[in-house]
Amino acid sequence: MTDNELLNVLALMRIEGVGDIVAKRLINHLGSAEAVFNAKKMQITAIEGIGEMVYNNLKNTTVFRLAEQEVKFIRENTITPLFYQDAQYPDRLKHCIDGPVVLFTSGNINLEGRKTISIVGTRQMTSYGSDFCKKLIEDLAPLNPVIISGFAYGVDIHAHAIAMEQGLQTIGVVAHGLNQVYPKTHKKYVAKMEENGGFMTEFWSTSNPDRENFVKRNRIVAGLSEATIFIESADKGGSLITANIANDYNRDVFAVPGRITDKYSMGCNNLIKSQRANVLTDAADLIYMLNWQLNEEKKKPVQKQLFVMLDDDEQRVYDFLQKNGKELMDLIALHCEMPIFKISSLLLNMELKGVIRPLPGKLFEAI
Repeated sequence: MTDNELLNVLALMRIEGVGDIVAKRLINHLGSAEAVFNAKKMQITAIEGIGEMVYNNLKNTTVFRLAEQEVKFIRENTITPLFYQDAQYPDRLKHCIDGPVVLFTSGNINLEGRKTISIVGTRQMTSYGSDFCKKLIEDLAPLNPVIISGFAYGVDIHAHAIAMEQGLQTIGVVAHGLNQVYPKTHKKYVAKMEENGGFMTEFWSTSNPDRENFVKRNRIVAGLSEATIFIESADKGGSLITANIANDYNRDVFAVPGRITDKYSMGCNNLIKSQRANVLTDAADLIYMLNWQLNEEKKKPVQKQLFVMLDDDEQRVYDFLQKNGKELMDLIALHCEMPIFKISSLLLNMELKGVIRPLPGKLFEAI
């Protein structure tokens, strides 16, 4: 992004009544954040869900002074801003309606074509959780996944540390600006994480790690990943909010079961009992459910059944799967430029016609 583009986007995000959803709606209709500020009243109020109040608030020029300060901080501290329309913006977050308009990143992050999992849990991790987390990441290491967590005490920092030991890329999603480290005791991990991975946040340099920020942060942790794994959690642990978000995003959720008498297994056991999470007992469970394979045999191309009639949309989806192999429903919708509800219906029809098949991990492939 140019400085001018970034300035207008940041200014828009400071307008009262404009959050991620409203900002995207405005930008999508008018073409850019700058165009939003230059739009006439009729253009703004004609957009569904946008009222006169937003138009009036857009006249607040003080937001540009705040945005200028943040642009200066970004450029002086080698922060990389990712706009939701940028090619580099994480694909999976593009499918989250409330995904951040702008992500601020530091380090060497590369999510393109990568397997990604989030590992979260209690800050009071037991030896049971610690041992399981270590074994899980070690067993997954040959698949070279990206390990995402929240850089907090307990499960989070343990997952980051084990990932670094295994040479895996790891990303900390933080609930404050990138001008500080929280908790301060974790400062010793920062340089190593930024060598292979780094940090992400939606918060400006003026933001502190306030309680409400952690809830907002959790949706990024869930949205970035193919699956979210809960190692340990009390029955009302804060990390359980992430499970609800991941389910809402149609992501896979896994929980490590424990004894019913163990305080920090109650949350995981309840997730499993309420069918909000799959049971996770070892890496093999995850590999199977996400359809990850250590040694994939190259399949011989199989010709589509003769005399099967596909309409134009079905043919477009089929051609995409033939070219790209197995793919997630969300990514099929993105690349075929169709809404998710339509893709869901198309895939069901095509499965009934015998031209595609569903796979574990919410993947589909042509046959």
